[in-house]
Amino acid sequence: IKEERVNASKELNGPKASFDGDKKDFLEKIRKALYMSKICSYAQGFAQMRKASEDNEWNLKLGDLAMIWREGCIIRAQFLQKIKDAYDNNP
Repeated sequence: IKEERVNASKELNGPKASFDGDKKDFLEKIRKALYMSKICSYAQGFAQMRKASEDNEWNLKLGDLAMIWREGCIIRAQFLQKIKDAYDNNP
């Protein structure tokens, strides 16, 4: 992998300027942006499953699917518990 990074660094120019702002604040904004992108990804995925369930009359329980993923899949994010709770409160 190091060789690939070295080769890529010869082709791709990185930033030239150094960052002189509040590094802690900047990192917090990045963390929040990453969290929001995760929310968007899950929302899109669950919206697709809801649509497929409606179109095919599968009657999927989306909250239950979130728990199945959390317990029996590589996607074991604690965030899935929040998704299940949301579907329990508003199916």
